[in-house]
Amino acid sequence: MKKEQHDKTIPQLKIVATSSEIWQDDRYVNAKKRLFIGLVTGASALVSFFMALLWVIPYIGFAAIHPLAPWVFSALILASVILVIWSSFGLVLNIVSGKILPFFKRMRGITVKLFLPLMMLLGRSLGISKDKIHSSFIQVNNELVASASKKYASNEILLLMPHCLQNSKCKMRLTYYIDNCKRCGECPITGLLVLSEEYGIHLAVATGGTIARRVVVQKRPRLIIAVACEKDLVSGIQDAYPLPVFGVLNYRPLGPCLDTQVSLRRLKDAIRMFLKPDTVANNVTSN
Repeated sequence: MKKEQHDKTIPQLKIVATSSEIWQDDRYVNAKKRLFIGLVTGASALVSFFMALLWVIPYIGFAAIHPLAPWVFSALILASVILVIWSSFGLVLNIVSGKILPFFKRMRGITVKLFLPLMMLLGRSLGISKDKIHSSFIQVNNELVASASKKYASNEILLLMPHCLQNSKCKMRLTYYIDNCKRCGECPITGLLVLSEEYGIHLAVATGGTIARRVVVQKRPRLIIAVACEKDLVSGIQDAYPLPVFGVLNYRPLGPCLDTQVSLRRLKDAIRMFLKPDTVANNVTSN
């Protein structure tokens, strides 16, 4: 009886889905990797230029300390410039080729910790909106996570959802108590529960960054598939590093933080992409 009720609620889900291809979100496509590549290149050029300006400092005062001091400092500056240029080159090459190249396995960390803040400063000076930069960063981050080609067991993946996916008129408390959902089909939570049960992965709803971090500590996942707006996704990706986060943008037909939607098809594609093949095969057979 419970299963029949289960099946009847699924068609009622008010979800927005486009293509089954995981990269076909219009906002991802519109963001374009070219924006990211341009900002990364510009940021690295600015850093290199700033370091080159520091080159003159040793010749002004360091010589009084030791005759070799200017040369040592100049060598450090030159090494830093080469590192920045090499890192940006490796990142752009990684984006274009879709593969992690030798000596660039920590490229996602450099992107998150170094290039994103610089890109935000550069984008602001050029009048580029934060949402565009964030969307571009999320797209590139997802490709870097996917290019690692790592596969995970079902209990190593966490679906982390924002509370705004829950129907605003619903009285049930789902934060920490996702099983309280009555599966009425009035919001995407019903479909998310079905996905969680179908593939045996953890599902949690968070109302903010503090609760999200607490859930991550409790569940100890090795991969997070997170749904949120541009700003919250970027913040979550930064907070969770080095834990990989694959981000999926939500839909906001009524504006931010109110009755938002998500494509369950896209989430399912992401789950299947990261699950170990035997886990996917077992779930397909059992279903």
